[in-house]
Amino acid sequence: MARYTGPVCKLCRREGLKLFLKGSRCLNKDKCSFEDRKSPPGLPPKKKGKVSEYSSQLREKQKVKRIYGVLEKQFRDYFEKANHMEGITGEILLQLLERRLDNVIYRMGFASSRAQSRNFINQGHVLVNGVRVNIPSFQIKVGDVVGFKDKFQKNQLIDLNIKFAQSLNRNPGWLTPDYSKITGEVISLPKREHVDLPVKEQVIVELYSK
Repeated sequence: MARYTGPVCKLCRREGLKLFLKGSRCLNKDKCSFEDRKSPPGLPPKKKGKVSEYSSQLREKQKVKRIYGVLEKQFRDYFEKANHMEGITGEILLQLLERRLDNVIYRMGFASSRAQSRNFINQGHVLVNGVRVNIPSFQIKVGDVVGFKDKFQKNQLIDLNIKFAQSLNRNPGWLTPDYSKITGEVISLPKREHVDLPVKEQVIVELYSK
């Protein structure tokens, strides 16, 4: 499975905003390299100027790809699928990305980042409706119950992640995590208002529609 393996803080600086790719570390100003650097985030000042329409569209696409941890081919496949479904293409695109299993575990608060969530899945710790699933891109459905193997439920990481999620008072809206049982249920499909990300999905549609 292809994935980005370079420094993730570099991605945040390139987009000029925090993408929260390292979980709780991103909230610590002393550990976040996005904030402790003297130079401002984003492109160097000498390269800044009038931004073309294509450039702004490309940056928006790159931002969404990096947030969800997918590469170009997979992202394009999501767009093509969304484009052939009934509804607003941009919103459906975000819905497909939100329905990824690695994102669902992160949204429920059982992982501090989507990258950590993918590690849990790849290592075979995650169950969907009682069946082991080791595919991070697995698309969940309404009524699916996500959990972990009994042995892994006692892992200290899970406990720390739950406490971190509770401190942030996360409320996915379309998911109902049960921290006492370390499981969570999908009660509805995600809507645009559930996606609390600073993205302009319509700009991405315009880019791919050229």
